[in-house]
Amino acid sequence: MTSCLANDWNWGRIKGVTFDVGGTLIEPWPSVGHVYAAVAAEFGVRGLEPDALTRAFVSAWQGRVHFNYSQREWFEIVRLTFGARAGELPEAFFPAVYQRFARPDAWRIYEDVRPALAALSARGFRLAAVSNWDERLVPLLGRLGLDEYFDALVVSCEAGHTKPAPEIFHLAARRLRLEPNQVLHIGDSEREDVQGAMAAGLRARRIDRRGNGDLRTLIAPLLGG
Repeated sequence: MTSCLANDWNWGRIKGVTFDVGGTLIEPWPSVGHVYAAVAAEFGVRGLEPDALTRAFVSAWQGRVHFNYSQREWFEIVRLTFGARAGELPEAFFPAVYQRFARPDAWRIYEDVRPALAALSARGFRLAAVSNWDERLVPLLGRLGLDEYFDALVVSCEAGHTKPAPEIFHLAARRLRLEPNQVLHIGDSEREDVQGAMAAGLRARRIDRRGNGDLRTLIAPLLGG
């Protein structure tokens, strides 16, 4: 878990907290590869190794350039993930796997998320989700029961900007009726979340889920812990 805070940072100035979603609040479950393999099996393509698919997905995802979160670009990521076996998949597979990730059973909420959001809300902090995502996110957060914690949901597909662009963070601050320097942003990406938020005038902290990062530790100073 890493932090990007000045030593003299005034925690008392913070009135709102914004959160990235994927890799911060939720994760694909059991994994991207497991979901891909399960949907492929429904279309008669079996024998796929979920862990290998996950690794291929990570490679394709890291190689993306100017990704705009459209269905077309998601379909291309899926094709790259399946590689040579993509030719075995019927065209109907791609919208099917796209819609599978709109379902709550394809995701897991990290265990520390609900307690952290509830604690912040109880203390009067204004909360928002700020995510590079598509039209599936808002309904998904509702199905997961997370939307009730947020005063605003800011999604790149409707904001017209993707993180790390300052505009998306400024929009979140406006929707929370706060100045940027009154907002703390928490996310798992150094570039999109930490650098993007700080460039927009917000405070920022990074959570490293692979390194056992914990939201309770990150927000403890806000709660007097």
